[in-house]
Amino acid sequence: MQKLKPLSQQTIVITGATSGIGLATARLAAERGARLVLAARNQDALERLERELRSTGASVVTCRTDVSSEEDVRRLASAAVDHFGGFDTWINNAAVSMYGSLTDEPIEDERQLFETNYWGVVYGSRAAVEHLRTHGGALINVGSANADFAAPYQGSFSASKHAVKGYTDALRVELATQGAPICVTLVKPSPINTPYPRHARNHMNTEPKLTPPVYEPEVAAETILFCAEHPRREVYVGGGGRLFATLGQIPVLGDLLVGGLSAKMQRSGRPPRSDHSDSLYNAGEDMQERGDYEGHTMRSSAYTRASLHPLMTMGALLAAGLAARTLLRSRKRGTGRHLARRAMGASATHKAGKMLDRGRERLSEVAQEMPRVASKLQKAARRTIPGM
Repeated sequence: MQKLKPLSQQTIVITGATSGIGLATARLAAERGARLVLAARNQDALERLERELRSTGASVVTCRTDVSSEEDVRRLASAAVDHFGGFDTWINNAAVSMYGSLTDEPIEDERQLFETNYWGVVYGSRAAVEHLRTHGGALINVGSANADFAAPYQGSFSASKHAVKGYTDALRVELATQGAPICVTLVKPSPINTPYPRHARNHMNTEPKLTPPVYEPEVAAETILFCAEHPRREVYVGGGGRLFATLGQIPVLGDLLVGGLSAKMQRSGRPPRSDHSDSLYNAGEDMQERGDYEGHTMRSSAYTRASLHPLMTMGALLAAGLAARTLLRSRKRGTGRHLARRAMGASATHKAGKMLDRGRERLSEVAQEMPRVASKLQKAARRTIPGM
């Protein structure tokens, strides 16, 4: 498995860096000492972000890039080589969105969405692989939990993310069979509190909104940067997306439950904004990490932490089981802690106790997150589906 550098020793390329997840990731990477090559369509926002990060001592270069243009993406890769001698991690994050019925959306709008969401990933992946094949590193494609289930009225977006997943998975296998020193990761965010609905082209007769549970952008940024240092195949950002994806695989019931809930919960009931300006064809308003979601947002995900640290989680579970077994046996024999200490030694007992505590905390966090996710879905369903 390819060994990745610490962030403080890396040069990282991020597309879609001036808004939402990309902006949160850029700021966090700068804070952790990475050299940055930042790309977006909004030149003014790029310049402001460059000034902001440089004022904190970060090494940053920006490159105005429309990822739907292969020429622009190649110029971005060249900028990284010219300024920093190359790059260690490439993050394909740029994306656009659209709400509306698949049979009503203009074909040209659907085609443009794919130009950014799918072909932008293809161009970025090719540029990244060309460099990393020799130097090694990580390619991280930001997909969506929607890659695993169909979201009505976001059909074009969902289709593009299904395509990104298929491309990323195939590319990973091809590179592995070729022995290329490249870690390919697909990050699949749940709904994140970014300006996503505001930047989306809207063909509905109501203003769109995010479907709960909704997570803060930092949860996605932390996950992406973890994968820049630790090889991972695929990871969900937030247990909510994982739950939706699981339910969506249930024949018939999944379509009715997930599809029905999603269709209703993403409609705000408010008329579309008259001042709505989307970013489908042109750069939108940038330099905002967060959107205007009015409900409760989750600032962490125990599910994602557990999935990023599977061995530690399994170790904690094993330690908890062994500790419980030892305790039960000692109680049956009437010797209590005395025999346990003699058998394991005071130091080992202390370490086992700490592992047990960590295991309990992790299990407790995961156990608490999923009911909260289910509760949010249930409350949202009751508000949107009368009589439920």
